[in-house]
This record gives sequence, C-alpha cells and structure tokens, in this order.
Amino acid sequence: MKAFAYTRADDVDGAIAALAASPGAVFLGGGTNLVDLMKLGVASPALLVDVSRLPLTEIEGTPDGGLRIGANVRNSDLAAHPAVRTRYPALSQAVLAGASGQIRNTATTGGNLLQRTRCLYFQDVGKPCNKRVPGSGCPAREGVHRDLAVLGHSPQCVATHPSDMAVALAALDAVVHLRGPGGERTVPLCDFHRLPGDDPARDTVIGPAELVVAVELPAPPPGRSAYRKARDRASYAFALASVAASLDVRAGRVEDVRLAFGGLAHKPWRARVAEDALRGAPATEESFAEAAGAELAAAEPLRDNAFKVRLARNLAVRVLAGLAAPGEEGTVS
Repeated sequence: MKAFAYTRADDVDGAIAALAASPGAVFLGGGTNLVDLMKLGVASPALLVDVSRLPLTEIEGTPDGGLRIGANVRNSDLAAHPAVRTRYPALSQAVLAGASGQIRNTATTGGNLLQRTRCLYFQDVGKPCNKRVPGSGCPAREGVHRDLAVLGHSPQCVATHPSDMAVALAALDAVVHLRGPGGERTVPLCDFHRLPGDDPARDTVIGPAELVVAVELPAPPPGRSAYRKARDRASYAFALASVAASLDVRAGRVEDVRLAFGGLAHKPWRARVAEDALRGAPATEESFAEAAGAELAAAEPLRDNAFKVRLARNLAVRVLAGLAAPGEEGTVS
C-alpha cells in the first residue's frame, strides 16, 4: 500500500472543499471496498477525506410517504429498520444478502453504491484492464468471464456491478442526492451507474468532489416486493444473477410491476421491456417467463456465461410467481 495523507471532515461542505482542493483525494466512508483496493494496489489515493463521522446517519420519513436514507447509515441498520423491513422488504432482503454481518456493520449506504467491480482482471495490477488503465485492453472477454456481464457490455469492458442493495433500489425507483462544489442535485438510481461504453473507468455519473449525502425512496409501490439472489455458495458470495421485484395483482392480472436484475451488467439492470410486457397480462408463470425472455433477448453472452441468461429468467419467474401467490411472501435465498 502506498503512503497517503488523511484528514477527517467536520461537516459536508468541509469534506467537499477538502476533496476539491486536493487532486488525487477520495472520500472514505466505511472503507470496506476502498481499503481492499488500496491493499491490492488498484487504488492509490493521495489523500483520504474521512466522511464517516458526518451526521448523515438518519432514516426519516418524507412528506410523500417515502424514506430518506442518510449516506452514512450502516447496512445492518438499514436492513433492520422497521420501516424498511415492513414497507420495502426487497431492500431489507437485498442488504442482508450482501457480504458478511461484520462487513454490513461497517459498510454504508453511500459506499455500497460506489463499490467497484470484483472482476479478477480489475483487481490484479499485473493484468491489463481498461477500467483500471484505460486503453490497456479487456482480457476477460477471452479469459475468465463466467461471472461477468451478459447485458450492456462493450468491447472495452464486461465487468459487473457487485451491489445487491443497488438492485433493490433500482426496482424501487430510488433517487440519489449529491452535493458538490456546484451545489446539490438528484439523480435517479437507474441513471446513477453507467454502462461501460468506451469509458469503462467511470462507474457512475458522479462529478468531481461530489458526495453522496442521501438516498431517497418514494412511497412503496402497490403490492409486495422481494429480492432473490443466485450465487455459488450460501453466504458471502456475489450474485451470478439476482432479481428485485414488486408486483401488484388485481383479479388475476398484473396491475403494476417493477423489476431489476443484478449480476448481469455494469449497473443494476431495470427491466423496462419486461415491465411493459407484463402490465395487464395474466399473473401466470407463462407470462412471467415470456416477459423475462423478452428482456433478456438483448443479452450477448460470452463463451462461458450463457447459463446466466437462463438463470436470470428462471429467477425472475420464481420471484414474480412467489409474489403473485396468495398468502406467500418472497424470501431471499
């Protein structure tokens, strides 16, 4: 790990000013991803601006019936909060599906959104990687890519975004609140993360010295919600594919649906094609499979990860069928 300077911010404006004044500086929250990347040599910030003590730790109701979640809310506290568990179960389930209990006790809401890919080539400084060293190549395309993207990738990058929480937030129409040198702005969660295109080094649309200060959820969508994750082992593993969904069924037909996939792309993948196909359709496994198939028709799997397309489709059917079944609740596994 290379030497770095450290300062602790006393307030949000001070944190932004410190970062803006120091090229090569980065914010430090829980540090569960950043510190690992520093140990690997992937990240080498000149200055860490510690924002972990800023008063961004509240979960509060909003006038429209939603929730505002401070960027420093710990993942464990978010998953356990009564309003999240009862009104946004998909979000609680997604957070509990991520990492270990010890990491959830340290990781923050803002940091979770900003975590970087676990692609083996990105994490190995001895290998080329366009995300780490632009223009050096993407050996994953012909190399080890079983866990990597099947949707939205480019010749420059096939990495996937690792967050479970972000997938649920995408399905729930969350909005990210940012503050920077130019003031405050909001970005829909679905637009916050980027597809790689020709610039895979940029994971998000966050600007210079901007700080995530909160995530806001609108009032819960009608019906019920759930999150489910398929992975290689039962705990502490990133998703091969995951699904967050909410579903409202009236008289046997889909009145409203929200659906997002994780583990398939460089960002949480909001399944707009599937949603449009399902609204007004019969709430049956056949309809769910057809809609998921229509969404995943855009997939471009590589040599060793075509299985993820079928896995994601089956997972979506399972989640939606569980939500449509009377008296049954979606569960995470």
